[in-house]
Amino acid sequence: MAKKATKVKSKKKKVVRQVSNGRAYIQATFNNTIVTITDQNGDVLGWASAGMVGFKGPKKATPYAAGQVVKKAVDQVKATGIREVNVFVKGVGGGREGAIRALHANGVQVLSIKDVTPIPHNGCRPPKRRRV
Repeated sequence: MAKKATKVKSKKKKVVRQVSNGRAYIQATFNNTIVTITDQNGDVLGWASAGMVGFKGPKKATPYAAGQVVKKAVDQVKATGIREVNVFVKGVGGGREGAIRALHANGVQVLSIKDVTPIPHNGCRPPKRRRV
């Protein structure tokens, strides 16, 4: 009854890349605010959402919640040394301006702001007329 020797896998140490400037994607919907911070290639460094921070229900879409979300996301990526971001805003929620202001307040310089909200080019076919 000899025991079989099994290999114990050790976790690789996570390498923190130094990134000076990147991108911040802000998705501000009517129900939530999600902030993702990436490098210039689009590789995610850190992200946060209003639900993740602890807000529930309609409070998730407020400018205050957006500020807290940005604070959490910036704290996550502090180790990478990110200082400048190009901001891409998507959606029409209440956290749009609040998130951008919070980025500046948390020591990240905003280089540019671009609105990437999808706009339908003629959109979906409307539902058929209601008959009563």
